[in-house]
Amino acid sequence: MTASTGAFDPKAFLSQLTARPGVYRMYDAAGELLYVGKARNLKKRVSSYFLRASGDPRIEAMVDQIHHVEVTVTGTEDEALLLESNLIKSQGPRYNVVYRDDKSYPYLRFSDHEYPRISYYRGSKVGKDRYLGPFPSAGSVKDTLATLQKLFHLRPCRDSYFAHRTRPCLQHQIQRCSAPCVGLISPEDYARDVRNGMRLLEGKSDELVRELGAEMVRAAETQEFEHAARLRDQLGALKRVRENRAITGGAADIDVVACVPHAAHACLVVVTVRDGVNLGHRSFFPKHPQGTDAVELIDSFISQHYSEPPIPPEILISHAVDDELGLEEALSARAKRRVRVSEPQRGAKQRLMAMALQTAEQALSAYLAEAASMDQRLLEMRDALDLDGVPRRLECFDISHTRGELAVASCVVFNEEGPLKSAYRKFNIDGITPGDDYAAIRQAVLRRFARVKRGEVQAPDVLFIDGGRGQLSAALEALEEVDFVNLRVVAIAKGPTRRPGLEELLLPERESPLRLAPDSPALHLIQRIRDEAHRFAITGHRGRREKARTTSGLETIEGLGPSRRRALLQAFGGLSQIKGAGVDDLARVDGLSRRLAERIYAHFH
Repeated sequence: MTASTGAFDPKAFLSQLTARPGVYRMYDAAGELLYVGKARNLKKRVSSYFLRASGDPRIEAMVDQIHHVEVTVTGTEDEALLLESNLIKSQGPRYNVVYRDDKSYPYLRFSDHEYPRISYYRGSKVGKDRYLGPFPSAGSVKDTLATLQKLFHLRPCRDSYFAHRTRPCLQHQIQRCSAPCVGLISPEDYARDVRNGMRLLEGKSDELVRELGAEMVRAAETQEFEHAARLRDQLGALKRVRENRAITGGAADIDVVACVPHAAHACLVVVTVRDGVNLGHRSFFPKHPQGTDAVELIDSFISQHYSEPPIPPEILISHAVDDELGLEEALSARAKRRVRVSEPQRGAKQRLMAMALQTAEQALSAYLAEAASMDQRLLEMRDALDLDGVPRRLECFDISHTRGELAVASCVVFNEEGPLKSAYRKFNIDGITPGDDYAAIRQAVLRRFARVKRGEVQAPDVLFIDGGRGQLSAALEALEEVDFVNLRVVAIAKGPTRRPGLEELLLPERESPLRLAPDSPALHLIQRIRDEAHRFAITGHRGRREKARTTSGLETIEGLGPSRRRALLQAFGGLSQIKGAGVDDLARVDGLSRRLAERIYAHFH
């Protein structure tokens, strides 16, 4: 449903508007999306913008610009909540609160193996592995990993390493692993430890303590003293883990959402509590119109942050939202169980909220200080590089390879808030002479700015190239080829001594390099961008090299499909070991016939 074009008539539009749940989108005369909102009752909610003065200058300014309104009717308020979240994230309306979160959440993974491996994991869930989480930070996952190793001695090693052990490793010697690789624990006992570890993470530690206590008594009565001593140690460690519950008021799964607003910026902190244990927090700094209050910030945050499960059974908020009951119903429908949303008033939960608010205040203070520092750096960069205005988007390219092989180019992006990781890109460089960094830079810049020219990517204000005159010339040639010449391009050379602080900036119009003072804020920002491009390029190259090591040479062998390739790699531990294996060794791998083993051997020899 769309309001008529021409002069917008609120009364005519509202008279035919449905009372069903849905999402409304408000546009200005130029067709720019101003605002996206959800409603249990569309007629009642949209009418509230026009039938009375809001008293909020920001809302009044938005209403004055409305040219037409589009409405999408949904079956339930939960569907409206999800649609609103997706539209805000994808289109970034001017008057909405937009939460930028470039990071995926980390998980704890139990591998699908006879003796499952526990490991840190970030990415999409694949295969039959078990994933527990998400956790608020990488540190909380690593702390949990250490706890599980201390309590249940679960293995952290890779399957290829596990398959080739002939004696226990250091992890067993320091009592962090039960050494299933050499048969020091049976599959049944190890599976029991894995189940107990999962139960601890799922919030069943009370039940686990009771069972372990009863089992310890039985082991002592039957004179299995070593087993009883191990259970005693586990119980002691569990008791120490559970002592943190005093902070959170007992066993509970809670998210604590605390908001500290500011005129131009705001900070929201989410503290994650699972089984009464504080797992840490994550800070968010949303993009929002000036003067947005804490109630709207929290309402928008919950709509976007909990757009898909897992959702905890209780969410504590620092400021009560307008339609708390409707929000609870929508979250409950999505989680398929009761979800409570409340503002704590007393007791342990109120103390937890106070801690979260203090954390948010500290994070916001640091963020504002960094923003002020960033503004100063950008201002000085404008003057140092003789730019027409303050730069708002910076890009930097770097190349990484190993003796010319498997080169990868990185492109990192910074704006006035710092790294914009969602805009980072890697380019696999092919079709050039190995080791030709000039050709690699030329190819990467050409591919990037062809997309900029097509309007697919925003153009930067300054383009940095990690390198010397050769790399600078290659970048300029690529820009000229795509007819993108009005851009400030700067090469960052390391200088004669290659010491930090003595970098030389090479500009096309200057014969001599530009040297900024070692304490220059602009130089510090340039160094940070250069180092981030270098890190990202190395990460991309290592990933490409690792992939080539594990797949190159095997995929082209006739009759060797994914399952058999996987079996080979698990049996030998890597491509170099497969290359060195004889026909008899290859034929012993499950699923490989002698004929196929001879074909594999012939391929490498």
